[in-house]
Amino acid sequence: MNKADTHKDFEPENKLIEEGPLAPPELAAGAALGMSAGPKNPETPSVISAKPVKEDLEGTDFKKASSAPEQLAQLKVELDKYKDIALRAVADLDNYRKRMAREKDDAIRYANANFLERLIPILDNFELGLQAAKAGGGQSAILDGMTMVFKQLQDFLASCGVETIEATGEHFDPNIHEAIAQEENAEVEEGVVIRQLRKGYRLKDRLIRPANVVVSKGVAVGEDSAKAGAST
Repeated sequence: MNKADTHKDFEPENKLIEEGPLAPPELAAGAALGMSAGPKNPETPSVISAKPVKEDLEGTDFKKASSAPEQLAQLKVELDKYKDIALRAVADLDNYRKRMAREKDDAIRYANANFLERLIPILDNFELGLQAAKAGGGQSAILDGMTMVFKQLQDFLASCGVETIEATGEHFDPNIHEAIAQEENAEVEEGVVIRQLRKGYRLKDRLIRPANVVVSKGVAVGEDSAKAGAST
């Protein structure tokens, strides 16, 4: 046997050595299907899901689309709710600003109210002393000086916005008058102030002190009937 024949006889064996051992038929079939010949991974699903696409389309997307009008209505309700809250907050803020501005204006306008309330009784006593000095008779430099000081005090109060309440001859007003007593008086109508015992004062439109007054009760019933009988 020559060398050429010997080479032909061993050609199949050499081919097997070069290509390696053949795989079993099952593994070969698995390789043809694109599957690994190694051990299976327990976390990897062995079966590919064949769930149709139509089944996915029939899921949540179509349910959401069917509830869109309800969601829109709910959003409108929430929008109206928060809009109302915002409007109320704006209104409250505006009212707060107005109230603070009013309180600031009142604080500036009536800043001297407490001081004037304490000064007025002193002015009353000064006026009583001046009246007693005038009643004593005679004219002196001291009396003239007291009169000038009293006039300056009155001018000072007027410059601060203080007004004197004159009640004599006026109809009784409980807002600015304080009735000390009532007297029968045939000459003064009922409900009219006969005389003023103490002056009243107000600062601009705020009452500092009411005037103490005596109010007429009018004519007594017996006197009225007697006058009516005499006239007949």
